[in-house]
Amino acid sequence: MGSRSTLVGVEVPITGSDSVKWHELSLPLPVSRSNAISSGSSSPPPWPQFPPLTDDCASCCVVGDPPLYFIWRIHKTHPNVLELLELSAESEFPKIGLRITFPDSLSSFAHIHQNQQDGSTLTNPYTLYVLTVSGVAYLIKLRTISAYSSTSVFPGDELFQFDLTSYSNAPITSVAASAGCLVVGRNDGSIACFRLSLLNHAVPGFVNELRDDSGINRLWGFMSRGRTVGTVLDLVIRELHGVPFVFVLHSNGVIQIWDLLSHNKIFSQGMNVQNPEGTTAVRLWVSEANNQSDRIPLAILRRKSQECSTEMICVYSLHYGLGDRTTLSLGPLLPSIPLEEGRCLDVKLSSDRIWIIKDNGLAFHYIFHTDIDVKEAHCYALQEDFVAEQLFLNAELSSDDLLWMIHSIFSSSKEQIVPFIFSTFLRRLLLPGVLHCNVLRLTLLDYNKQWTETELQSLTFDGLKKEIGSLVDDEGLGRTSVSIYYFWKNFFGRYFSHWCKNNTPCGLLIQPLTGGVVLIRKDSMSLFRNMANIELMAEGCLQEFVDLLKPELGLSGDGEHAILLEVLKCVTSMSQSLGKTASAILYEGLVSKSNISLEDVVSQLLKILQTGCIPSSLVPFSDLSADFDLGKESNHKNLRKFSVNMILSLHALSRKANSWGKVLNAIESYIQFLVPHKILQSLDTEESLKIGTAAMVQATSQVAQAMLVSALEILLFVKYLLNLSGKINMLHADISRIQLELVPMIQDIVSEWLIIYFLVTTPSESPGIEDFSCQLSSLHIDSKNGRRSWHDKFGKLDFTLAFILLMSNQTSSQDLNHHSSHYFPNPRDLISAVQHFTGWIIWGNTTVESNSPLRHYAELGLTLLRHGQYYAAECLLSVVEANIQREKIFRSLQENDGDWCVLQHLLGCCLLAQARFGFPGILKERKIYEAIRCFFRASSGELASKTLQALSHDTGLPPLCLDDSVSSAAWKLHYYQWAMQILEQYNFSEGACQFALAALEQVDEAMSRRDGSHVGCTLDESAVTIKGRLWSNVFKFTLDLNRFHDAYCTIISNPDEESKQICLRRFIIVLYELGAMKILCDGTLPFTGLADKIERELAWKAERTTITAQPNLYKLLYAFEMHRQNWQRAASYIYEYSVRLKNEVVITDHQHLSRLLQERMNSISAAINALHLVNPEYAWIEPPFEKNLNRIEGYPHKRAKKTEMEHLAHDHALSRKEQSYIDLDKLQDQFVLTSAEYTLSLANIESRSTGKAGREDPSLLVSILVQANLYDMAFTIILKYYKGSALRRELERIFSAMSLKCCPNKISSYTERNQLVLIPSEEKFQSSPEMGSMYQQPNGNSHWATLEFYIRKYKVFHAGLPVNVAETLLRTDPHIELPLWLVQMFKDARQDRTFGMTGQESNAAALLRLYVDCGRHMEAVNLLVEYIDSFATVRPSNLLNRKKPFAAWFPYSTIELLWCRLEDSITSDRMIDQSEKLKRLLHGALHSYLRLLKVDNDDALAAAGR
Repeated sequence: MGSRSTLVGVEVPITGSDSVKWHELSLPLPVSRSNAISSGSSSPPPWPQFPPLTDDCASCCVVGDPPLYFIWRIHKTHPNVLELLELSAESEFPKIGLRITFPDSLSSFAHIHQNQQDGSTLTNPYTLYVLTVSGVAYLIKLRTISAYSSTSVFPGDELFQFDLTSYSNAPITSVAASAGCLVVGRNDGSIACFRLSLLNHAVPGFVNELRDDSGINRLWGFMSRGRTVGTVLDLVIRELHGVPFVFVLHSNGVIQIWDLLSHNKIFSQGMNVQNPEGTTAVRLWVSEANNQSDRIPLAILRRKSQECSTEMICVYSLHYGLGDRTTLSLGPLLPSIPLEEGRCLDVKLSSDRIWIIKDNGLAFHYIFHTDIDVKEAHCYALQEDFVAEQLFLNAELSSDDLLWMIHSIFSSSKEQIVPFIFSTFLRRLLLPGVLHCNVLRLTLLDYNKQWTETELQSLTFDGLKKEIGSLVDDEGLGRTSVSIYYFWKNFFGRYFSHWCKNNTPCGLLIQPLTGGVVLIRKDSMSLFRNMANIELMAEGCLQEFVDLLKPELGLSGDGEHAILLEVLKCVTSMSQSLGKTASAILYEGLVSKSNISLEDVVSQLLKILQTGCIPSSLVPFSDLSADFDLGKESNHKNLRKFSVNMILSLHALSRKANSWGKVLNAIESYIQFLVPHKILQSLDTEESLKIGTAAMVQATSQVAQAMLVSALEILLFVKYLLNLSGKINMLHADISRIQLELVPMIQDIVSEWLIIYFLVTTPSESPGIEDFSCQLSSLHIDSKNGRRSWHDKFGKLDFTLAFILLMSNQTSSQDLNHHSSHYFPNPRDLISAVQHFTGWIIWGNTTVESNSPLRHYAELGLTLLRHGQYYAAECLLSVVEANIQREKIFRSLQENDGDWCVLQHLLGCCLLAQARFGFPGILKERKIYEAIRCFFRASSGELASKTLQALSHDTGLPPLCLDDSVSSAAWKLHYYQWAMQILEQYNFSEGACQFALAALEQVDEAMSRRDGSHVGCTLDESAVTIKGRLWSNVFKFTLDLNRFHDAYCTIISNPDEESKQICLRRFIIVLYELGAMKILCDGTLPFTGLADKIERELAWKAERTTITAQPNLYKLLYAFEMHRQNWQRAASYIYEYSVRLKNEVVITDHQHLSRLLQERMNSISAAINALHLVNPEYAWIEPPFEKNLNRIEGYPHKRAKKTEMEHLAHDHALSRKEQSYIDLDKLQDQFVLTSAEYTLSLANIESRSTGKAGREDPSLLVSILVQANLYDMAFTIILKYYKGSALRRELERIFSAMSLKCCPNKISSYTERNQLVLIPSEEKFQSSPEMGSMYQQPNGNSHWATLEFYIRKYKVFHAGLPVNVAETLLRTDPHIELPLWLVQMFKDARQDRTFGMTGQESNAAALLRLYVDCGRHMEAVNLLVEYIDSFATVRPSNLLNRKKPFAAWFPYSTIELLWCRLEDSITSDRMIDQSEKLKRLLHGALHSYLRLLKVDNDDALAAAGR
């Protein structure tokens, strides 16, 4: 065959084949090995029975009908481990595989077949044959793969071992198997057949050696059996009409064929004669027999030498006939197939084709055709080239170009460069076919990141982005564009190296019936597809592309054919000049969250094409390598050269076409080709997650990328033409045609392919934690079995949005089912399925040609929204919206109003859901505002009421339930209320408030038409009720936003009185809970008509709130009434507060008591101050009614109905108010008592000032104060509460108590009462400075000083206080010496002593009487003598006063009593000497006094006689 080759297809990775979870099992040692170990022998066998592995090997065994595919792999790095996968074309790629660990290394052989129908097949339906390099054969009865779990040892009753070395010592060189039979070929050319299905090597017929039994060999036996054939190189077993035959290839080029039933050789022929000289046979492949043909193709791999390793494949045709005897004959050698590049890994044969997989590609040849076009190789590109291109690692796609292009595009917003670069590289890594879980794990391991495959498979896009971002930080790289670029460049290099090592091709699987081809790689699997037509142009086959599509493009002649060819050459030249990185930037700009548009990217790329460079200031090239600088200069030269050549080419193209109109016609024909094909057929088969479906999605991503790149390239080209229109002599009509027709057309195509590419490459998101609708769907309630597994795939990196659309819609690609769903799709059917799938994404599942694609986009968005893919739905709908807006600008497509409303509605739902689940802070607010705008737009369309009714309620949002016949205002009213409710449900009060206000604007118009022609209107409420409800909602939302002024204004605006009352009460409650009650008193709220209601609500709230709650509502009422200048009511509320403080608060400690009493003092003081502002005639308040209610925490928000007892109590209170009131005097009395209690609390003394009747007893409180030495407060109470004799009595009692404290041996009546056991406060007490300044204690530390201070201060209220004090002291301690200041008070009662002992109540006579009564005779005599002497020795100026009648007085009775007491003392023999002395002194003083009186009387009489 010729050496020409044509690229006809590419590899398509099967999604999920790289993320298999392996169940680990291990096998025990063979019996012989176990015996050797137990005996202590460790010597290895003399030689290996089978050559060890040098490469990874894999193959497939097909069993059953419908077929099951068992894929087995053996890696050279782990030669004792066999991996098994069980595949079915009718289901998805298996998640679980079986990994069996053998005691010895395995040969490159495994065979699986289905057991015959018996009892054992129920649990073990399959049998596995495996041969180790030591010659031990294993027969394993297999269950289904999913039935295994990871255990330590394989079940012993399902495992059988056979040591083949016991039958021959010759090394085994090849092995093959069929059901029940294992055939081995040895180094000596012998062939043995083992019936392993007998399970007993002692049974006759267990082993049979295939040999010639005719002629002389039978006579001479073993000695005559000379070695006529060489070493067995390869064995292949095939069935011909139910008879198994083994094909044997020997090293000397001989092929033998043996009948395994009769053990007879039926064919033997040497091949060296027909083969090229200098080559040796290596491998043998034989096609499956075709019952419709008598030819069996077979192929032999021949190699020239080990050093050169030049390989070729020789193909033969074996003819067979079946009759009484099977006859086989070899046909002539077909043209050989040289393998010029790459090493042959596997070959598969069908009846007319040969498939060859090399390490650099796959190719197939037609075997029995002589046509030269058929002879040439049809090649399929492997995935390595695709991965290298996507990772910017090939020569045509340098990442250096990417860096400086990004800097050029984001020259005005440099802060977006680093996120854009990071996202671009990350998105490339996550592309289907590029992402490989095990490769990613190994790459992260290079950066010391330990990740398991399970952890990686659970990562989302954002999670992986975060992890790689942490790698950048761990590497110590700065977050600059250059550092990020170099990190990704190094990361991609490591990743691709691991990808190539872990995905080497190992084997092929060919399905002759359908033509499906499966590539088995080391750690994944793939299908193959034919190339799309557009991919031919991408490969540079422009002529073939144009020739192939000449009918489809509608080219009328060779002239248009040539024009289009030249146009495509210009487009290709432009693409090569920019490099393929431009498409990556364009796509990232379209789908990323950056603020750059497609037009911005295109304009910057055109600027690069025209100028040839970018300013050096845009990128820090100084930080880059010298190679980068050289590349920049080279790019500059190439672009300048391109600019010149392009102008010349365009002039030549214009001359060839004679006008630009023909060129534009050719361009338009090409543009029409890029439009996704619309398939006008119904695709109503329910799709499941089949392997073919996964391959179709993957293939769609490849085709969509090529189509998107082509559309972007032609867009760049026509824009380039516009920029050069003046230089290339383009007419104005042509310019207008480009602007108004071609550019919008291309933009539509770009949008369509962008949508397709986005859906098939973007990983799905995990549903939000709070996303109830997605959680409910994940329960699989009433779901079909085919759909119960794919919900768990949400969030997996390999589960793209396209799978959600396929699984959620009753769609399928029929081309995958042309032959049978039991087989893998062939390359032709796979690309046909891609065309159907892309057409369905854009046009939908319809047989109506005129169906609107916008409606289908809305259905796609609704599907994504229903499954929690909010960001994806937003991107999809945003692209569609931008496209529609562009169409309306250029074409005014007003007929899509209804579908446009649906689009806006769904877009708003997506934005709202994202704001709820995925964005914090400013981004969340931005999403909310965008959603609000979308909802307003959705309601503005003429057909909105009709189209939005048809939406499914599966979005998780409340359904829109309204008749289609309502008026526009009624519809908007209903829709705005719906939007208000959904925003309220998501706690977005700002947006809900906007819609509530918008709904209010529609009420009047909607209600005015209710009785008109719109009979379908369902507005059954009155306008006032609707407005009241809406204003209540506005009130609630503004209150949630803490906009209290606006909330109050909504209360005023509410026309519904009942609703207004409820809102007002809620307003008070919220202000109270938030501590914002001051707004009611700062004068900012207009109380028009609501002041009394506010007061009632505040009072109602205050009555039902615990008195200690903060903020205090009584204080607020006081401030509220003071602000209204209602002084009397203000005093009433604040006084009620003090009363409740006294009655309800439970005292916990002294500090608490002090605060409570101080609060009561302040309250009473505030009431007094308020009443001082009132006219004295009205300066009183009503006493608060004491309600006998058990106050509990948490009162209901609604006012409770009054009970009968409450009514009676209220009537009783009214009668009491008529009889009693509280004026200023009573308030001041209470203030004084409270102040006294507060003073005691500061001293940590508890006061029990309540009498038996439950009223406060001032006398008892005074006693406690005196006992605590708090005299000022005690005297304040006495002066306030007592007058006249009562005041004198209380003063005497206080001073008596004070006097007792001066006596060390006092006996007080106070000790038996008012003595409390006080527990000092745990906290340090600090008295208020006000109280300290109010009650100053006298200086001095003694009780005498205190007594002197207060007796001098309060003697003016009771002149007899010194007498009371002196009497108390003398009676308490008869021997006490009265202080001088006290005695002096008696003596100072009258300064002029000429009048004797006269004076005030506390005079010398009173002191004398006290002395006499208390037995203080000496002090009494001395006092009397002192006064008598003073009386006698007066100054001349006072002599006349003494001589007046009745001028002097002495207590004669007391003196007489004193005389008697002295005589009694003498008589009773007590203190006789002292008494006699005192008697004489008294006698002398009295004698002198009496003589003086006689003289004065005589003088008075003499004076009277004159």
